[in-house]
Amino acid sequence: EVKLVESGGGLVQAGGYLRLSCAASGFTFDDYAICWFRQAPRKEREGVSCMSMDDGRAYYTNSVKGRFTMSSDNAKNTVYLQMNSLKPEDTAVYYCAANEGLIIKYSNGGYYAAPDDYAYWGQGTQVTVSS
Repeated sequence: EVKLVESGGGLVQAGGYLRLSCAASGFTFDDYAICWFRQAPRKEREGVSCMSMDDGRAYYTNSVKGRFTMSSDNAKNTVYLQMNSLKPEDTAVYYCAANEGLIIKYSNGGYYAAPDDYAYWGQGTQVTVSS
């Protein structure tokens, strides 16, 4: 059974930082791609960052480029999202999602993933950034 468990969310002031973790199990980690998505109240779920576990290259959407860093520890089957210089507009529930293959699109200098392309999801972790 594929399982993804996020942790690390919380309340932080604008300009602060958080590190999210996503612990994966139930599949061959190196064969999959994992993305971070987020969903703010009354907004659609959007892709934030993605990584193919076999090469470790990270892709970011424009709104987080330069502030967020995605990384992985393949020995622990865990991915991380280091979020720096947080803004109130980063407030959302953050999810990690996995798929057997990286599916992303390039647009206007950034990359984005579509939620429908990712088969497995965690339960989400709340990130709240106060102004």
